[in-house]
Amino acid sequence: MKLSKRIVATVIALPLMMGSMSAMAYGGGKHHDGKGMMGKHLLRGIDLTDEQKAEMKTLREQSRDAMKAGKGEMKAGMMADRQEMQALLLADNFDESQIRVLAEKMAEQQVERRVAMMKRQHEMLNILTPEQKVEVKANMDKMAERHQERMKKHH
Repeated sequence: MKLSKRIVATVIALPLMMGSMSAMAYGGGKHHDGKGMMGKHLLRGIDLTDEQKAEMKTLREQSRDAMKAGKGEMKAGMMADRQEMQALLLADNFDESQIRVLAEKMAEQQVERRVAMMKRQHEMLNILTPEQKVEVKANMDKMAERHQERMKKHH
């Protein structure tokens, strides 16, 4: 592929990739109720004690409050990154090293958000008894099967 075609392809593809990566990193707008992976579907059929329900509620509220507190800062950072990306894309010369630095920074931010999310999920799952965890694992397996079936239908 000629250099000019590669540049055009990159200019078109990079904003699309970065936009979708930002949406995925932010959660795609799907689970902003603080439940995340601990939604009703995973706890379906599991009898929680009143104490467990109260602990889950407390963790959800803490998670929601933490997300609200960091939301403005995160949005500002994402906007700054997006503006930097646009400036690099519109520059006269393709600066791979600068783009690489920005891409790595954005990827690291996504990793940090994912780690924080998984930490919250781990805290919630540790409220459960070993028997309840077995039930959650069965629900996760069922979800994975349904997801694989949907993926087969789309391909």
